[in-house]
Amino acid sequence: MAKLAIFFGTGYEEIEALTVVDVCRRGGLDIDMVSITGEQAVTSSHGIQVTMDKLISDIDFSEYDMLVLPGGIPGTPNLEACDMLMAKLDEFYKAGKMIAAICAAPSIFAHRGYLKGRKACAFPSYEDELKELGVDYLADKAHRDGTVITGRGMGAAIDFSLLILEHFKGSEASEIMAKKVCFK
Repeated sequence: MAKLAIFFGTGYEEIEALTVVDVCRRGGLDIDMVSITGEQAVTSSHGIQVTMDKLISDIDFSEYDMLVLPGGIPGTPNLEACDMLMAKLDEFYKAGKMIAAICAAPSIFAHRGYLKGRKACAFPSYEDELKELGVDYLADKAHRDGTVITGRGMGAAIDFSLLILEHFKGSEASEIMAKKVCFK
């Protein structure tokens, strides 16, 4: 079974983060909610506190097949300020392992050069910044380009999550899940 880690910093966007967790778990993927704050409970951008499965300091990154970043403000800048997470993202990217980000979080990938020359989507207010960094910006809800999956924002959280599920379980599993959750 594929194993994923999704990272939570203070100010994460709830729907983007928890939709990924929900869809992946329903789809039979193992996904850990990981705090980068040093605390077990992390507060979202709208004041919702969620208890994490693990702390970043306690995980073995070699166990994971994908690293996922939700958006949110100040969640995204908080993720980008986490040196351990950035170092591990660099390792995953260089090793050709899967990474995913939605909303504001694809900007982290662009800043690190992962999206240069790739097609990617992000929250619309990041379009100019991403284009300046060499990204072929798309207005799609979610997109996969090689080992990188990006999503546009909160309203695209299910599309983004289903694309992650499709990568690991195939298009049929993704279609079945879409029907199960009344998305299609």
